[in-house]
Amino acid sequence: QVQLVETGGGLVQPGGSLRLSCTASGSIFNINAMGWYRQAPGKQRELVAKITSGGSTNYAGSVKGRFTISRDNAKNTVFLQMNFLKPDDTAVYYCNTFPPGLFGVSWGQGTQVTVSS
Repeated sequence: QVQLVETGGGLVQPGGSLRLSCTASGSIFNINAMGWYRQAPGKQRELVAKITSGGSTNYAGSVKGRFTISRDNAKNTVFLQMNFLKPDDTAVYYCNTFPPGLFGVSWGQGTQVTVSS
């Protein structure tokens, strides 16, 4: 069973940047699409960005132009580059398949991103 570990979160000022990484314990090569999701306090988990095995990407409107998703299948890793961060981006960020839970992939612990001055 593939397990996911998200890293790279932290406290950043508005306008700052962070780069999140998600490393899988097993091969994700055969997984068609991977996604980054986030959950803010009191809100439902939402899809932020997704990327197919071929490299096609899609973004939520709220992050388009600021976030970039990428993947390195050889390293079983998915990245999320986040620029021009806003306080509304504050959330726990998770990665998973798209749609989530394919092939028995479960949610990891996520990584906290806090945007505050």
